[in-house]
Amino acid sequence: MSNRFDLSDLRLFLHIVESGSITAGAARAHMALASASARIRNMEDALGTALLERGRRGIQTTDAGRALAHHARMMGQQMEQLRDELGQYAQGLKGHIRLLCNTSAMTEFLPEVLASFLARHPHTDIELEEKLSYEVVQAVVDGVADVGIIADSTDSGPLQTFPFRQDHLVAVLAKKHPLAKRKSVAFGELLGEDFVGLSGDSALQQHLSGHATRAGKRLQYRVRLRSFDGICRMVEQLVGVAVIPETAAYACAAHLDIRVLPLADAWAKRQLLICVRGLDGLPGHTRELIQALQAHSHRPPKAANPPYLSSSDNGKRK
Repeated sequence: MSNRFDLSDLRLFLHIVESGSITAGAARAHMALASASARIRNMEDALGTALLERGRRGIQTTDAGRALAHHARMMGQQMEQLRDELGQYAQGLKGHIRLLCNTSAMTEFLPEVLASFLARHPHTDIELEEKLSYEVVQAVVDGVADVGIIADSTDSGPLQTFPFRQDHLVAVLAKKHPLAKRKSVAFGELLGEDFVGLSGDSALQQHLSGHATRAGKRLQYRVRLRSFDGICRMVEQLVGVAVIPETAAYACAAHLDIRVLPLADAWAKRQLLICVRGLDGLPGHTRELIQALQAHSHRPPKAANPPYLSSSDNGKRK
């Protein structure tokens, strides 16, 4: 088998498994579809068993395919370690880290620390993707991701975890909203309101929709935008209410006529955790990223205003 498989075959196979189709996997590997299909057939012939089940909705891995994907990921990790250890002799090789996280981490906490890390590590690339916390856990367990950031409400299973940042969700309302003078509000009290939310398949919106469903309700969106600042501007104009991370809400409250209210629900107060399969098995550049994330966890959030204040409050706490 060692004479028939090479690293490009294994990388192609992982691309196909992770993308869910041979066509998409071939594109990721920068390979023609016919060539990719031939390589997979050759791999199956060499093993004497099917690796993929092909259907109208894409491909599914067989038991043998899942085993191969697992070992291919392990070999990829070993290659990353090899690149790291031989970096002083092979300056052209670059490290690659796949980092999965939730919406709050991606938009509020990671840009600064990742920019600083990348500036210090010019030969390391980071692939950042937004997922729900339970999806992040599964991806790290399966070896699809190197590092994850999850909420502590999610079962981390066999993964090692380390504290990252506090991530509290808050309600944002226009100053003229009937609930604006409250000190806090329960999520259930907002479910009869029109909502303003993030566009696309945002992990935060999926998280909120899940809690609404458990309460027997469905979120009704008047408009969905691409930024928290845009959301808060719509809230200011009485288009609807919103639930967003507190750091983003307080930053917007510095220049918009809005109110920021803590959510009374226990699930809204979250600790974000860094999760990995195990530090010892990670390449040096990945361990350095985790150290940078841990160092960042001790910094206070850049909240523009303290809770419950808007730009028109003149510094008086409500």
